[in-house]
Amino acid sequence: MAAPLPSERAFIPFVSVENMMRLVHHVGIETVLVELTDAIEADFRRWDLFDKTPRVASHSHDGVIELMPTSDGAVYSFKYVNGHPKNMAQGLQTVTAFGLLAEVSTGYPVLLTEMTLLTALRTAATSAMAAKHLAPANSRRLTLIGNGAQAEFQALAMKAVLGIEEVRLYDIDPRATEKTVRNLEKTGLRLVPCTSAQAAIEGADIITTCTADKQYATILTDNMVGAGVHINAIGGDCPGKTELHRDILLRSDTFVEYPPQTRIEGEIQQMDADYPVTELWQVVSGRAKGRSSERQITLFDSVGFAIEDFSALRYVREKLAGTDYFQKLDIIADPDDPRDLFGMLLRAA
Repeated sequence: MAAPLPSERAFIPFVSVENMMRLVHHVGIETVLVELTDAIEADFRRWDLFDKTPRVASHSHDGVIELMPTSDGAVYSFKYVNGHPKNMAQGLQTVTAFGLLAEVSTGYPVLLTEMTLLTALRTAATSAMAAKHLAPANSRRLTLIGNGAQAEFQALAMKAVLGIEEVRLYDIDPRATEKTVRNLEKTGLRLVPCTSAQAAIEGADIITTCTADKQYATILTDNMVGAGVHINAIGGDCPGKTELHRDILLRSDTFVEYPPQTRIEGEIQQMDADYPVTELWQVVSGRAKGRSSERQITLFDSVGFAIEDFSALRYVREKLAGTDYFQKLDIIADPDDPRDLFGMLLRAA
């Protein structure tokens, strides 16, 4: 007897890289960034509902491979992501990722998607959300130090969410800056390529560091950072990798996603265990102060957290409704009798 056809529950929507790009262009890149910012902010307001754990990391001398799980009690998500800075020299991406959503009530997956592009979008949206609460009022000038794969996303998120008008750019590789200028030249932003980090931060309201080297580095020194700025430090995201001189942290009010993870992976790994930090969700939900004075230096020590991926995955699932920007994958075994998995296999011969 032939095996019965699988039910709809067996077919999981899968968003390929091609379809993710189609979806983003359909919605509009800046619109996606604004809506993702709102989605992440909404989930930060219900932070207490989520399971929280530092990501599960497998480190090697080549890089790191990580799993990032969370659940709000109704929906479960995880992301697989790597970080291999040496890949760029081989013409490969430093970061690749995919992710999954599942319903908690049955454990059945409900979405599988690429997350290399989606991670870039959600990282930029998270930076914009943090800057919305921490940056000086009416910020108009952004500095981007590190002009790699994340740079354009960061610039457009700050433009769309905060109204940034000028972006000052610096990278140790001038070709990276040229690439970023080329990609952003029709966005309406005023682009200023710079020949040093010092020149790039002149007059900046917001400074974003997003370099990729897996090492302790000093992208910004204490004497470079004046009063009143907001710093998004997003490059330091694993043990042994930082971007800021520790003296900057001594002058800053530091905000983090999840302290048990950030103290291992973020800029604050340089500091003593009692170095004070404020969790960003507390600022978003009104339980803690963000920026409180014009001369205050605020630092978002961002390493990326699973709840941000959860928000992005749920956002994509909602946006797929009524579109053809996905494929259906038959990845759940679906016997007519749930006790007879072997019988389903026999009937398929």
